[in-house]
Amino acid sequence: MRRARLDRYDLAILAALQRDGRMSKLRLSEAIHLSPTPCWERLRKLERDGFIRGYHADVAVEELFDVSHFLVEVTLSRHRAEDFARFEAAVNAHPEVLTSYAVAGGFDYFLSVVAESIAAYQEMIESWLNEDMGVERYFTYVVTRTVKDSRHFPVEHFWSMRRRDE
Repeated sequence: MRRARLDRYDLAILAALQRDGRMSKLRLSEAIHLSPTPCWERLRKLERDGFIRGYHADVAVEELFDVSHFLVEVTLSRHRAEDFARFEAAVNAHPEVLTSYAVAGGFDYFLSVVAESIAAYQEMIESWLNEDMGVERYFTYVVTRTVKDSRHFPVEHFWSMRRRDE
């Protein structure tokens, strides 16, 4: 893991763009209290160095589709490198899997999955078992409502914690 050599302006740029990725360069420079040219140069450097992966729209999916959301614990039957690789490749090929985490603990993966219905979800799981993805067992949790859904990493919070410890 690389430790970034960023300063408070760089972190302010990242935090501001997480809140509003369509912010104009002028508004960004005003928000972080830095003149436009140095702000723009820092932004380009953050993009070039890979600190900004892209800009995305937060689409109101619930306005488009009536889908069910599932959280799934998956345990593999074997734990060799090729077993993990086979499962991960198969999961990456399924667009219904929104997020997949490899975890340490009582199971191997934690997935966030969407489907048109519970029946459609069950069909998908059965196809996974038929594909021989190496699944030994799985546990499904139906999401009944979203309480918090933040895609923004708390950059400013961690920066202030780090500064306090120095």
